[in-house]
Amino acid sequence: MSSKILTRHQAHWAEFLSEFHFSITYRPGHLATLPDALSPRDNIYPERGEDFISKNPMNHQKIIKQDEIKASKFFAVKVEAFSNLIESIHKALWQDSQYRDRVVVPNDPTIQLSTLQKRHDYSLTGHPIREKTLKLVKQDFHWPGMTQFIKDYVSSCQQCSRNKNIHHKKFGLLKPLPISNGPWICLSMDFITQLPLSSSFDSILVKVDIFSKMAVFIPTMSSIISLDLAHLFTKNIFSKHGLPLSIVSDRGSLFVSSFWTNLCQQLKISRDLSTSYHPETD
Repeated sequence: MSSKILTRHQAHWAEFLSEFHFSITYRPGHLATLPDALSPRDNIYPERGEDFISKNPMNHQKIIKQDEIKASKFFAVKVEAFSNLIESIHKALWQDSQYRDRVVVPNDPTIQLSTLQKRHDYSLTGHPIREKTLKLVKQDFHWPGMTQFIKDYVSSCQQCSRNKNIHHKKFGLLKPLPISNGPWICLSMDFITQLPLSSSFDSILVKVDIFSKMAVFIPTMSSIISLDLAHLFTKNIFSKHGLPLSIVSDRGSLFVSSFWTNLCQQLKISRDLSTSYHPETD
């Protein structure tokens, strides 16, 4: 080494070689054929010494037990028996008409919605009903839960709801309640429930005079029965305003009970029950 400044790599080898006593002799290339031929070969291993065991891969072969040989033969037979399984599955899928020639849509609602809209909202298809839409989509596509997905989409389609044919009778006209001739002749009643507990009460019985719009609010419990309702009516209405000719109420269990029905019949009070799902009546 004639250089005064050594690289890190040169310094490392210089330190390592300093432990040995040797002389370096230059030999021309044509005289170094044998060392050059042996140095690049990796299949020549030492025949003796410590490196004979560690560097020769032939010494690393696994010793196979007799039981392992029997097991390997058993699995070899199994593999040979199922060697044509994949090919048989492919042939079966191709012959199966349920999934043949159809594209499996990924489990992505955006992609599924776009695929459905191209079959349902397309101008040439004209927003078909659920069964026809399902048939159109199933011709080319498939994804798990497709039937329910199409059902929900068609049911919520605004254009289908506006343009679908009417299959029921015409709705009847709303009939307002007749105007009473005086106060407390006709009244309505209903319950306000699920209120915060106050003085052991969680509900309010509301009675409104239809003529004067005067309201009476009676605290009560949501667990009252028809006998308790009759007691509240007698104490807060009958004792102060007399018997009305008619009472408007919804179809709650208390207002259609046999006790309340018989009480109104005995007192000759007409019960006017509201139409279902029309809370504005009372």
